[in-house]
Amino acid sequence: MAQRIVLLVSGRGSNAEAIVRACAADAWPAQVVALISNRPGAGALDFAARQGIATAVVDHTLHAGREAFDAELARVIDGFAPTLVVLAGFMRILSDGFVAHYAGRLLNIHPSLLPAFPGLHTHRRAIEAGCKLAGATVHFVTATLDHGPIVAQAAVPVLADDTPEALSARVLVAEHRLYPLAVRWFIEGALQVGADGVVRHAGGASQLLLA
Repeated sequence: MAQRIVLLVSGRGSNAEAIVRACAADAWPAQVVALISNRPGAGALDFAARQGIATAVVDHTLHAGREAFDAELARVIDGFAPTLVVLAGFMRILSDGFVAHYAGRLLNIHPSLLPAFPGLHTHRRAIEAGCKLAGATVHFVTATLDHGPIVAQAAVPVLADDTPEALSARVLVAEHRLYPLAVRWFIEGALQVGADGVVRHAGGASQLLLA
């Protein structure tokens, strides 16, 4: 039986698009059953509709607070009975209750080599710190922002004349390789979280991509 993936997106959804295309091209034993956005005008909604994927909008501005929004979002997500929920540029901080509800089946991608530079403005901060490598991290979501168990990382060199915009563009290319790979590993049951909280690939595959 095919596993069911729900994508959460706030904007254009280039990572969501990469996942949808990889799922189809590589014939994963899974189906992207829905794409949900908190913004009615998100470009990802149009892409999903063209692919025949169900879409939904849960507008955060119509709810009194984070808990009310998260409760409605969870209700909509659960209507699609997902095996895995994937945050693909979903620009909302989720409540502890929401995260607990999807524990072990909620993935996120962050544009830095965690645990370095959690939060915003990662590329500017990496350049200002003199980092020679930047990149992206796919991790399981926990109640601590950008600190869940690391599934896989992609490393991208920081060039001497880099701007945050140029570095961001190169990291995004790496994200489009990294995120589908990590999602596929989850779908295949290849990810194991040890008692130490470290995620390992059951087959020993490298969890690092070098761009």
